[in-house]
Amino acid sequence: MAMAASEIENLIKMAFPDATITIEDLRGDGDHYACNVVSKAFIGKNRVQQHQMVYKALGGRMGGELHALALQTAVPQE
Repeated sequence: MAMAASEIENLIKMAFPDATITIEDLRGDGDHYACNVVSKAFIGKNRVQQHQMVYKALGGRMGGELHALALQTAVPQE
């Protein structure tokens, strides 16, 4: 079962209200996305911790409803 980009964005926004999120459906199938998340919540966290935070926000949907997510995270530039 595919997952809509808007649903991914909503789940991430609930966890990181300040986030700037860009999502691209890589194959047009709703299963393979590229996602860029920029949030102040990532300050002081390494890249692995940042990705874990996003995966947690997705509530266990990775590997099920959401097959593949090429994830990039960053802190806002000042």
